[in-house]
Amino acid sequence: MFSAVLIANRGEIACRIIRAARQLGLRAIAVYSDADVDAPHARLADVAMRIGPAAARESYLDGAAIIAAARAAGADCVHPGYGFLSENADFARACADAGLTFIGPPPSAIRAMGLKDRARALMQAAGVPVTPGYHGDEQGPDALARAAAELGYPVMIKAAAGGGGRGMRRVNAAADFADALASARREATSAFGDDRVVIESFVANPRHVEVQIFADAHGGVVHLFERDCSLQRRHQKVIEEAPAPGLTPAMRAAMGEAATRAARAVGYVGAGTVEFIAPGGAAFGERFWFMEMNTRLQVEHPVTEAIAGVDLVEWQFRVAAGEPLPLRQDQLSINGHAVEARLYAEDPASGFLPSTGRLWALRLPAGEGIRVDAGVEEGGEVTRHYDPMIAKIIAHGADRDQALDRLSRALCETIVAGPRVNVAFLRALCDAPGFRAGDFDTGFIDANAAALGVGPRVADPRAIAFGAAVMAARERARLFPADGAGWDAADGFQLGGPRVATMRVEADGQRAAIALEWRNGAPIARLGDAGETATRAPDDLFWRSADGALIAVEAADETLVIGAGVQTSVRAPDYRGANEGAAGEAGAVVSPLHGKLVALFVQAGDVVRKNQRVAVVEAMKMEHALIAPIAGHVVEVSAKEGAQVARGARLVMIAPTEGDDA
Repeated sequence: MFSAVLIANRGEIACRIIRAARQLGLRAIAVYSDADVDAPHARLADVAMRIGPAAARESYLDGAAIIAAARAAGADCVHPGYGFLSENADFARACADAGLTFIGPPPSAIRAMGLKDRARALMQAAGVPVTPGYHGDEQGPDALARAAAELGYPVMIKAAAGGGGRGMRRVNAAADFADALASARREATSAFGDDRVVIESFVANPRHVEVQIFADAHGGVVHLFERDCSLQRRHQKVIEEAPAPGLTPAMRAAMGEAATRAARAVGYVGAGTVEFIAPGGAAFGERFWFMEMNTRLQVEHPVTEAIAGVDLVEWQFRVAAGEPLPLRQDQLSINGHAVEARLYAEDPASGFLPSTGRLWALRLPAGEGIRVDAGVEEGGEVTRHYDPMIAKIIAHGADRDQALDRLSRALCETIVAGPRVNVAFLRALCDAPGFRAGDFDTGFIDANAAALGVGPRVADPRAIAFGAAVMAARERARLFPADGAGWDAADGFQLGGPRVATMRVEADGQRAAIALEWRNGAPIARLGDAGETATRAPDDLFWRSADGALIAVEAADETLVIGAGVQTSVRAPDYRGANEGAAGEAGAVVSPLHGKLVALFVQAGDVVRKNQRVAVVEAMKMEHALIAPIAGHVVEVSAKEGAQVARGARLVMIAPTEGDDA
């Protein structure tokens, strides 16, 4: 066994690997960027070493800096986690050349399965069914467009070197192909440093099922059953579960056999996942096709650990140290059901735009059958530089219903204040009747978006009134901590009539007038039919409503109200007009978040039509297309390609042309 491991990653997976290393008696060495100086993984490790600035390409993707840190700290192995350099064959080779064991498959296997075109050819030769598509070397736009036309629309464009939904676009018609190809290539280059793509037939209403495999250096290969990852948005997984509901024992065996055959075909060693796509609905379980192999540990590995009763990270260390697999296939069995929800700093009301900022409050669930893997903590910061995951919440039960019930309760107990998060969306998804009944596929979220709370929402009057009550109570306590009486009372005291005043607030950018009434020195805030009071114990972080349904946290210049997992920001209005900027201008195209302007399609003087793409901003590894809000002509372009832009910054200004239909 090894003596010391350097973890070439960050966040929850780095913390997870550190814990496993400690159990095996290994010294844990963390690396951190300038954005992660105080991150939990850096503090949890025995040693933490700086590797560069905040940008991933200058830190966590800098293989030379990571290897130098490993050698300086006396590590004898490197665990890459997932993402970043975990599927980089050159990095795995560089580790070996530096005398470090790479906790993962050999470079040859990474290289073979990391490129979708080569992987497809290998799988066909091994007798594994593959989806129809084009995986050729000719990468010119015209050649790829011809291949798409021959396959027939709709098609999927996929980054040849990637995974995780990066560089993936569905194209429904030939007219949309060129733009989709350019966007997929930009995203692929940013995420993987490789702009090559493959074109595949789009399988309608599919289920996404993947098989966890493990292989040792002695010829042993097993599968640890399957996971269903069909609940996705933007081709990224949201909720995963194991085993796959509705999968027959015969199909489970066939998928497992195909996955182990795939591993043997490339001389695989270590943990990996073979991903399949299968027809959904009544045809589920009749056939399946190979999509790709992830040559690393997966984000959703905890659900497999729960049902199989194993520690996959421990297995990774043991296999990399030359030990045989701890268990044979006939010693593995399924125990109950497990489901995982990915808690992200993103806003379902704004198309799942990533959200950043300080975590003013973070309370994660606990209890029987609940596991939480987190890499951030209360008071920490969610930055624009990395993936916006806050935590993974995993529930295990005797059966699927119990696991889902436990997950639903755990999500109810989850409190996040600061960045917008998807906890209410996750709970709605967990409790959705179709999902509970097993009637779902990869299009389930899009088909049920409104019922799941996706899209613009109107701020809850109760939340606004409660936020106003908190603001009033806090201000009174600040001005008169001794609770004075009579003329020094800050309670709207007057000689005649009710003690009522008008209080104006701004809630999620919209102004509201609150009727503020005082009773026994305590404020009651009313908005329409909603009347709320607020109380807080001296040692409590949270203000609480009378019925306990709402809580609030004081955050700098705003009060953050949480109700049913939804956050509402309540603050005093800015009468200086600071919030009446570009976003309020009819023809303004503004950045929806902090990021990098990676593409600009217009210049001053251009004529544009309504909903025409004018720019693309990239943040947290994802591209966000910006469209013209009106038809007209471009009168101003305020930024250049490659520039960092702030949330709300005006990038393009469009003036309506006389006679245009805006």
